[in-house]
Amino acid sequence: MAHPDDEILGCGGLLAKHSKSMTFQVLFLAEGSSCRYDKSDLEKAKISIAEREKSAKEALSIFEPDRISFTNLPCGRLDQVPILEMNKTIESHIKDFKPSTILTHAENDTNSDHRRVAESVFMASRPGALNTISNVVSAEIPSSSEWNFNQPFQPNYFIKLTDNQLTIKIEALLKYKSEIRDYPFPRSPEGISAFARYRGIQSGNEFAEAFRIIRSIENS
Repeated sequence: MAHPDDEILGCGGLLAKHSKSMTFQVLFLAEGSSCRYDKSDLEKAKISIAEREKSAKEALSIFEPDRISFTNLPCGRLDQVPILEMNKTIESHIKDFKPSTILTHAENDTNSDHRRVAESVFMASRPGALNTISNVVSAEIPSSSEWNFNQPFQPNYFIKLTDNQLTIKIEALLKYKSEIRDYPFPRSPEGISAFARYRGIQSGNEFAEAFRIIRSIENS
């Protein structure tokens, strides 16, 4: 994922439903905070980055991942980072963990960091003899994915959520106190619930989380 909080926004429901029955790792490419500060406020930016990292650990502790990794590339400026550098970082984690599924961002997201991460993931996970990846899936990130009105997020895979699983997702997101806004902003408890209800309506459920399968290969 690009920033700490994207993992909860995009797949907090999936984690609430399946984290106890699977092994997974989370990799954050950008730190998610420095872009909000001027160069004269470096100390404030450092404090904010540390707080965001602490929030990520608290949020993800609910789901018990095998590992959480922070690359801390510059927030809002991933398009200035050589794509090869990002590819190598992602490839090293793939080689180490050997995942069967990678969940990332949508390639037409309005957030430039999200698009850059998606591009790098697609390149780093390309099929090959040493690649264990069967599925590459993009997630919907409320407060970002829905704002591309010309190319909206188009899910083709839905995960049904219970009321309790949705509640766990919201509780995890609330660990990111600096990222929460009042409704009707999408990153609010009410906004997250509205997204889950809308995707539930689309899939014939009360609540759901939406994804788009980019590639799926049966390797067995």
